[in-house]
Amino acid sequence: MLNVAIVGTGNISGSHMEGYLTFPEDCKLVAFADIYPEKAAAKAKEWKVEAEILDSHKKLLGRDDIDLISICTPPYTHGEIACDFLWEGKSVIVEKPMAASLEECDKIMEAQRKGKGTLSVIAQNRFRNPILHLKQILDSGMIGRVLHAQIDSLWWRGHCYYDLWWRGCWEKEGGGCTLNHAVHHIDMLIWMMGLPDKVTAVLSNAAHDNAEVEDISAAILQYAKGSLAQITSSVLHHGEEQQVIFQGEKARISAPWKVYASVSGRNGFPEENKDLEVRLNTAYAALQEISYETHTGQIHNVIQAIINHTEPMIKGVDGRKAIELITAIYKAGCTAQTISLPLDKEDEFYTVEGILKNAKYFYKKTAAVENFNNEKITTGSNYEK
Repeated sequence: MLNVAIVGTGNISGSHMEGYLTFPEDCKLVAFADIYPEKAAAKAKEWKVEAEILDSHKKLLGRDDIDLISICTPPYTHGEIACDFLWEGKSVIVEKPMAASLEECDKIMEAQRKGKGTLSVIAQNRFRNPILHLKQILDSGMIGRVLHAQIDSLWWRGHCYYDLWWRGCWEKEGGGCTLNHAVHHIDMLIWMMGLPDKVTAVLSNAAHDNAEVEDISAAILQYAKGSLAQITSSVLHHGEEQQVIFQGEKARISAPWKVYASVSGRNGFPEENKDLEVRLNTAYAALQEISYETHTGQIHNVIQAIINHTEPMIKGVDGRKAIELITAIYKAGCTAQTISLPLDKEDEFYTVEGILKNAKYFYKKTAAVENFNNEKITTGSNYEK
């Protein structure tokens, strides 16, 4: 039985709590820590959990009765908190994004190597059946080499969203929609296509003049043999229509699932390849579904990895790759240059200090609400339609 603590009890912590409570034979929630302990107490009451309430993660250090910690705090705190637990040999699940800089990611991974606990970074969309099935069809080679990918990470957030004290600041949120929203889709792209060779990007803030950070960005990624990918990251889009589209040599597939296949007519114009479409749809329909999706699926995977002394599906290196690509997008957008990967430790954007010095500040943050009420949030598409 694993004893679990959750550090940070804001909106996303509920997804972690739901995951842990799904597996009562394997784990037990025993402690909630938050700098606002009244929030932690309210969360415990909401989820009907008898947990110890603490006002600092440091009060969980040096204890033998805690095995696994979920970190659900603002991005700028992830590095310190994760390292504190990992150096002690504890297992840690870090909410996205892994950290605010590559330097912090590397420190987290070093702490995990030395402490030998399990480390996983939340990338819950890999545990969605439509996304997993899209990956499996890609890996089958049925559409040929991917020539173009279109990643639409489209969200909508009102002006007051950035009034929360830590949001909208480069220092505390680490960035805008590219880091904190599109990280989901950027992780999916890397999982399916790998890291690109070069990145070009534009950052803008079109609707949130109470935030230093971008509320929309557009990036073009260059891969080997001429393949391109485009990523639109936004909190401006009504309807939050999110999709991942791959154009292969032989066919187009996507999440939500849609297929179109073409062959060339004698004049080079397209003719529909209905046979390949049928084969793709048949293969997709035959794929086995996983039992637990999203956060619950990833938490189950981590629990089983700890129990069985194996590696989790999503490790620290996976979280770091997403941060590397996002950092390249930020550097490209802030410097108006095309950026080559990988980024090294001498890069000016490798550290938080370097990012803060070179980042593009759109507006001065003018509001600082301490907490919002426990209201409904949106957590992204289910990619089913």
